[in-house]
Amino acid sequence: MTEVKPDKAASFVGHVLSRCQDDKGFAARLRRADNPATEYQSWDVLASFGIALEYDHPRLAYQAVAASIARAKVTANGSLMLGRAIAACYEDGNNSDQAKARLRRLLACDDVAELCRILRGQLSLIDSKAGQALDYQRLLKQLLAFHFDAQRVRAQWAQEFYGKADDKPDSEDEA
Repeated sequence: MTEVKPDKAASFVGHVLSRCQDDKGFAARLRRADNPATEYQSWDVLASFGIALEYDHPRLAYQAVAASIARAKVTANGSLMLGRAIAACYEDGNNSDQAKARLRRLLACDDVAELCRILRGQLSLIDSKAGQALDYQRLLKQLLAFHFDAQRVRAQWAQEFYGKADDKPDSEDEA
């Protein structure tokens, strides 16, 4: 029998979740990972996963997710998708003008650096208001894919935001 290995995003998220529970110093370093002045404190973790530190695209995506996990103090990967999470922060859900403005700001991002900068505040809002944990594995895959296929990722977020309540993806390759 062949054993299915988890993908890199799943391994990374699992590792960060596990280590943040056991090591408060580790969690503190990761909370500073999405700040350009202190991001180097997370580079040992990224390098151990084979992430190329010299390139913004993968580094910033991994740092944004790691920092969000460390700040949220979650114990497991959630199931809430980003678009649905933005809507969940407001009483009116996806009918809220503020929620729509936040989604539009994400959809207007042109590159991963801008996206991760804008996402930082949105992830903090989601952590404080949404009431459930994000699907960090899916988010990381989307951030990594944004560099190559931004339009598809934007469409996924819009679908999650405006879509019906059923959050089950039609296929595994959506992320």
